[in-house]
Amino acid sequence: MKKSHWIAAAVLLALAAGGALWWTQRGASESQAYRTAPIERGPLQATVAATGAVNPVSQVVIGTQVSGQIKEVLVDFNAEVKAGQLIAVIDPETFEYRVRQAQADVDATQAAVLTAQANTAASRAGVSRAQTDLAEAERTHARNQSLVAQGFIAQSEADRTRAAVNTAKESLKSAQAQLGVTEAQVKSAQANVAQRQAALAQARVDLGRTRILSPVNGIVIKRAIERGQTVAASLQAPELFIIAQNLRDMQVDAAIDEADVGRIRTGQKATFTVDAFPGQSFEGRVAQVRKAAQNLANVVTYVGVIAFSNPDARLLPGMTANVRIVTDQREDVLKLPNAALRVRIPGVEPPAQPSQPAAPSDAPAARAQGAEAFRARLVAELQLTPAQQQQVDAIYTEARPRFAELRELPAEERGKARERVTAEIRSRVGALLTPEQQPKYTALVAEAAQAARGGPAARGRVYLLGADGKPRALSVRLGISDGSSTELRLAADSPEAADLKEGQLVITGTPAASGGSGASRPAAGLRLPF
Repeated sequence: MKKSHWIAAAVLLALAAGGALWWTQRGASESQAYRTAPIERGPLQATVAATGAVNPVSQVVIGTQVSGQIKEVLVDFNAEVKAGQLIAVIDPETFEYRVRQAQADVDATQAAVLTAQANTAASRAGVSRAQTDLAEAERTHARNQSLVAQGFIAQSEADRTRAAVNTAKESLKSAQAQLGVTEAQVKSAQANVAQRQAALAQARVDLGRTRILSPVNGIVIKRAIERGQTVAASLQAPELFIIAQNLRDMQVDAAIDEADVGRIRTGQKATFTVDAFPGQSFEGRVAQVRKAAQNLANVVTYVGVIAFSNPDARLLPGMTANVRIVTDQREDVLKLPNAALRVRIPGVEPPAQPSQPAAPSDAPAARAQGAEAFRARLVAELQLTPAQQQQVDAIYTEARPRFAELRELPAEERGKARERVTAEIRSRVGALLTPEQQPKYTALVAEAAQAARGGPAARGRVYLLGADGKPRALSVRLGISDGSSTELRLAADSPEAADLKEGQLVITGTPAASGGSGASRPAAGLRLPF
């Protein structure tokens, strides 16, 4: 063989060796360019963030129902007051004169009553006199009638006494009418007395209202008046003080976005921080979710009340609180970084999932399987007693024929009918539980409802590095998220269970995402001399 042939062979050998080394180092550098993070196991909390203000559970705005000049202010900010304690005085002089005037009016009307009663007594005497005159005229007329019959006197005398009787009758009627008038005057005078007494009572009430009293035990957190200031209570009562009944039991009124309010329920744990104590976290629980919506700049929020204990009175009314409400919690789950779910590598797709649509006849069996799985979760997570398990089984047994009857309903009515039966079952099961089991049951029901709507149990995509250094994609089911990590749900018999385990590395960043150098820049390797 010629020397040139040996040289060509050596060059080709060097090229092959250099190419193999370059390819190996290129693959290694590409695999190292991906950012990865391990799948971890541990607790996970889903939370809702909101902001609000610290407020007393109960605070009373003290106003005034009368107008006048503030004569005395007896309490200041942060003063502790008792119920019924005098805290301010409005100048009472005007109201004292009104009381005196009203009292004089009462005295005058009472004197008018006495006058009317005297007139009534005189009228009664006139009635008695008229009755006596009538009786005497009737006796005289009867005697004259007897004498006329015997012929002792003329008929004209009897006619005269008859006329006297008629006159006496009319006089009696007049006296009785006069008595009615005087009696009516007495009643009118008595009514005037009652009217003036009511005016007197009102004047005394207004006089009493010049003394501002605390209606509750508490602490003065606001004073809006000064001595000598004039307050006018015309259309509404002016604000004088605000008294907080208790600063040891307080609440945060948090504005919860309408997208998150469906996950908030009474009894959920919450934590919050305030700017006054950086680095410290305070705990509370959701006491109420108010149904009144608040619309500000087309942003709809609802007020969630977070009750908490403030034994040392460190937190003050009005402080801004940053709240995190725990809506769901898992103690021991697989979780992966949220960055792993945002990665997308062009050309790398997960394996196609087998499509096996269930026949209509399989739907009842699928629902029965789901109900049995939900029952198993009830027994395990709520720790049902044997007696409770028997009662739950009896409820489900009674409901089976009703579910079977749903098949006979029209398709458009079947869904609503199923929801009614399901709601009844849940209500009956909830009635069997203890107060300690109720919150867990509520969370399970909410989770089941969200899963039925395709809520938290969504699907995602993650990428793993294969043995050859190339990424491969897997489709996974996801659970709750705390904003940085997401629960990874794997069935024991799922194909992904063998690949996605604790400690397994998942890709959280691509070469392009790592600074634009990995994919666009040639990999470092053997530099050939040509």
